[in-house]
Amino acid sequence: MTRLWMQEPVAGLRDEAIAEKGERRRKVTPGAAVLTAAQLMRKLKSVAAGDGVGEQWGMRRKKNRDRFAAFPQWMRSNEGRGLGRMDAEAQRLLSSRAATRSDRSNRSPRSKDSDSSAASNSKGVKDPLKMIWRRGFTRLVLVSAILWILLILFALLFHLWSCHSSIIFLSGLIVSPIVRYLFFLYKFVKGWRCQFIAALCKKDSKVLVMLDTMGLTPQPQHRCPIPLADEPDTIVIPEITPDTIPKTLSYIMEDEGGNNSEKSQPLFGGHQSWLQRENSFKLNTTTKVHCGFIKNGGAEMDAVDVQYAQKCKFVVASGIFDGYDTPHQPSNLSVRSKKLFCFLMVVDEVSLDFIKQNVTVREGSDGGKWVGIWRLVTLHHPPYDEPRRNGKVPKILTHRLFPHARYSIWIDGKMELIVDPLLMLERYLWRGKHTFAIACHKHHKSIYEEADAIKRRKRYARPLIDLHMKIYRYEGMEMWSLKKGTISDVPEGAVIIREHTTMTNLFSCLWFNEVNLFTPRDQLSFGYVVHRLEGAFKFFMFPNCEYNSLFILHRHMREHSSVIEWVKSLDEFKGNQSGLKETRGGLGLWTPYPGDLRSVELPSVKRTSPAG
Repeated sequence: MTRLWMQEPVAGLRDEAIAEKGERRRKVTPGAAVLTAAQLMRKLKSVAAGDGVGEQWGMRRKKNRDRFAAFPQWMRSNEGRGLGRMDAEAQRLLSSRAATRSDRSNRSPRSKDSDSSAASNSKGVKDPLKMIWRRGFTRLVLVSAILWILLILFALLFHLWSCHSSIIFLSGLIVSPIVRYLFFLYKFVKGWRCQFIAALCKKDSKVLVMLDTMGLTPQPQHRCPIPLADEPDTIVIPEITPDTIPKTLSYIMEDEGGNNSEKSQPLFGGHQSWLQRENSFKLNTTTKVHCGFIKNGGAEMDAVDVQYAQKCKFVVASGIFDGYDTPHQPSNLSVRSKKLFCFLMVVDEVSLDFIKQNVTVREGSDGGKWVGIWRLVTLHHPPYDEPRRNGKVPKILTHRLFPHARYSIWIDGKMELIVDPLLMLERYLWRGKHTFAIACHKHHKSIYEEADAIKRRKRYARPLIDLHMKIYRYEGMEMWSLKKGTISDVPEGAVIIREHTTMTNLFSCLWFNEVNLFTPRDQLSFGYVVHRLEGAFKFFMFPNCEYNSLFILHRHMREHSSVIEWVKSLDEFKGNQSGLKETRGGLGLWTPYPGDLRSVELPSVKRTSPAG
């Protein structure tokens, strides 16, 4: 009885352990059993490593030993054997685990890799270090590829921009190391790579067309805001600019005749000799030059129009010849400008009849003709055979048609002015103290580029354009460059803003003489006259985008076409085709030139834009 009574604590302990074990078995699911096995393996590892789990396991064993120590000696000896066997079994498992780990540590790296890969494949577990390394390497490759692509695109766009830009790089300028590096690569790489890059600058290349379609090529801005004054009523009109050189300007009014053997008919521009032309570019205090309006040379105005123009101090002038257009009424005019300015539309008799057929023409009290705000000024007996050349008379010689005007603004007949003219004078003349303002060309800076475009578009006889340019080349006219100190040699002549000083009047006369002597393409002669005056003529060339913001451009009601525009060689002017020659203009192209032009070679030009 005593033995059984003393065994009750042991039996009770066992029954409690068995009951607890059975309850755990009932609660454990198949998935949890696997998890418990995994936890058991981790516990065995932690026991061997001596971490927190192993310490918890050891505390349980110590607790059991303390319970067992409360029993009598004879019970402890019997039960101790069972506990000893349990401890021995646990020690055996731990020793075998430690032996296995030491055995693995002694294996070769190749066997380790094979075992780890096998274990990874079998259990689906990957090495985290390898995963991090692989991901890092992949990201490094992707970032490097993106950086190289961006560098290539940057170099490509930089090169395309340099093709369009007029700024000279890498010549005395401090540039960043990356630009120098790209320039070194550009100069270093030869063969097809350089040919490919050089082909990008060709304006008609497929690469540029593709990039232009994608919007990656720099485009000149078509319109931009004009920094105008706020109100026309607040503008203060300045005093007249004093004349310096020349102080006095007079004009040749009698035609001296070009042929001594027979008396020639007077010409509007006169028979100017090569010596007279050369002397006209020499500045003196008192100067007398050819400037059109030779007596009995044509282009006479009605007496009522002459009388009306005498009171005009501020003029907005335009012109229509050969019935191309009808007048377009200006808009955004202030009350002050309507009272201050005379709006004068110069027409020939053909255009006057055409305008009467298409719009309403009213007659004023003095007998003058009006279309809206425009006063029609008729020029009788057109001075030239070519209508384009007739249009240069009011355009360039505004100060001769309206000699009492202090200021004038010229706009082509196909344009509708949308800016108040008083604001234009303040912006382009008075603000910067200029006396002459004109816009720069959108595409061309050199007269040789403009001449090439004229020939491609068939705007005048190609051999005569070449002869005109050869004369300028022989006389020292170079391609445009920054060294000239001007923005461009080629203007947009559809808008001209002037104060009628002696210097601007002289420039207008010299400009017209070149148009009268050679081709009617006045854009070719503008830069030459500026060159011959050697910096004495100061003018303001404003941006082309502002020029396009001054007006609305309308199409011609009918297009002008002249037979001379299709001439390809000088032989076509001989024989039965001699009627193609102009009889009253461009005579310098048929007068023997005093220099030898046979050895003159025109500079090669590159097409600067698909539209140019």
